[in-house]
Amino acid sequence: MRYPCAFRGTRMTAAAAIAFRPPAPTPRTTPLGALGMIATLRRNPLEIWTNRHFEEPVVAGRSLLGDRAVVSDPAGVRRIFLDNAANYRKDDIQLRVLKPGLGNGLLTSEGDDWRAQRRLLAPLFTPRQVAAFSDAMAQSTRAGVERLARRRPGQRLDMSEEMARLTLEILEHTLFTSGLGRDTSEFQGAVTRYFNTVGRIDPFDLLGLPDFLPRIGRLRGRATLEWFASAVNDIIAERRRTIAAGEAAPRDILTLLLEAQDPETGRGMAEDDLRANIVTFIGAGHETTANALTWTFYLLSQAPDWRAQVEAEADRELDAGPIETLQDRMPVTRAVLEESLRLYPPAAFLSRAAIAEDELAGVRIKAGTIVTVSPFLLHRHRRLWRDPDLFDPTRFLGANRDSIDRFAYIPFGAGPRVCIGMGFALQEAIIVLAHLARAFRFDLAPDHKVRALQRITLRPQGGMPMTINPR
Repeated sequence: MRYPCAFRGTRMTAAAAIAFRPPAPTPRTTPLGALGMIATLRRNPLEIWTNRHFEEPVVAGRSLLGDRAVVSDPAGVRRIFLDNAANYRKDDIQLRVLKPGLGNGLLTSEGDDWRAQRRLLAPLFTPRQVAAFSDAMAQSTRAGVERLARRRPGQRLDMSEEMARLTLEILEHTLFTSGLGRDTSEFQGAVTRYFNTVGRIDPFDLLGLPDFLPRIGRLRGRATLEWFASAVNDIIAERRRTIAAGEAAPRDILTLLLEAQDPETGRGMAEDDLRANIVTFIGAGHETTANALTWTFYLLSQAPDWRAQVEAEADRELDAGPIETLQDRMPVTRAVLEESLRLYPPAAFLSRAAIAEDELAGVRIKAGTIVTVSPFLLHRHRRLWRDPDLFDPTRFLGANRDSIDRFAYIPFGAGPRVCIGMGFALQEAIIVLAHLARAFRFDLAPDHKVRALQRITLRPQGGMPMTINPR
C-alpha cells in the first residue's frame, strides 16, 4: 500500500526547486546482527535503520533483544498512541534511560499516576497561559540579541550553546521568574553531561539485566544527577520561603505547581513528582527547543532563498502587531520551523511495550512486543513524503499542510501523551527566529561537517559552529 504523498499535484516554488539534502545517516542495506545492534544503539541509534524501515509500513521480527516491531503506518501510529493507547505502556528500556534524571514526572509516569499529573499540569499550558508568556519571551530574546550584537562581524560561535543559553534565559523569565539559583552556563553544562552519560543506551538495559548491575553511564552521570537534585531543591525551598513569609510570589509555573490541585481529588502534587517535573521543564524543556532552533538556523544557512523569505517576514511582522499573534503572522517562518522539526525531530525515538496481543497495519503484534515509532523514520518515510530527505518548507504552506496525515508528522508525539509544552515551544521558537533573523545572518563554519546524533534528543554532534554577521 502506498499512502498519498503530501505534495501530489502541488506546484513547487522556486525556493523548493533548489532544495538541498541535509545530512543524515545512510540507511543500511542489510540489518545489523545482535552485537552490531547493541553497539550501534549505544553509539548513535539513528544508524540502525535499513532501507526497509523507510519503505515498509511495519518491520517486525524476533532477535536476541526479543520481539520487535517498527511501525511507520499512520493508522498504526494512531492506534498505538490514541485508539488503543491503554494497550501500550512505556517500555523498560526507555524508562531506564529517562528515570534516573527525570524521576517519576510527566514523561515517565504511567496509568493513574500519569493521569493525575496531567490534570494538575494542563491548566498551566493553556493557549491563554502560553500567550501570557510571549512578552517575557520577547524580552529575553531582545537581551540575547544585544549580547550577540557585541560579537565581532564574522566571529565564530557554537549555535547550539547560544540557543541553549537563550532558551534557559527564557525559562527564567517565564516558568521560573525568580531565577534558577545557578548560572545558566552551569545548567547548560549539566544538561550536556546528562545526555552524554545517563542519556546513552546501556547494553545491560538492552539485554534486560538486573538493575543492581552497575551501568557505566549512570555511574559517570551520578554527580550530574546529584547536582540537578540540589539545584531543584534550592529552587523549591526558596519559593516556599517567599510564600511562607507572606511575600508576593511570582505567578509563574513554579508557584502554580506548588499551588496546583487535582480537579478530581483536590490533592496537590506529591513532593517527588514536583521535583521530577521541575527537572523535566528545565532539562528537556529548554533542550528540545534549543536543538530545534539550532537545526533551523543551520538549514537556513544552506537555503539562501528561504532565509531571505524569513528575514523579509521578520522585518515586516515583528513590530506590526501584538507579540502573542506573531506566529500567526509569520507563516513562512513557521513552515521553515516545522520542516526543521520534520527532518530533525527532537524526540527521534519513541517506544512502547504491547500489554496484550494486537494488530497493526495487518501485522500481528504479540503481547510483550516492543513497538517502536521513530519520528525521524516516520518523517522521512518514502511512502508518506515526496522527496523526504530534502529540505522543503512548502510541505507546510497552504493546502499542502492539510494533506499531511496527523499521524505521519509527530514531532511532539501524539494522542493523550502529546507534549504538554508544544504550544509554549512553538511560540518561543517563532519569537526567537524572528528576532535573530531580523538582526543577524548566521552561516555554517566552512570546516565543520554536520552530523546528527541521538542522545535522548536529536542534537548536532560536536555542536553547530557558525559565523555571525549583522544584517
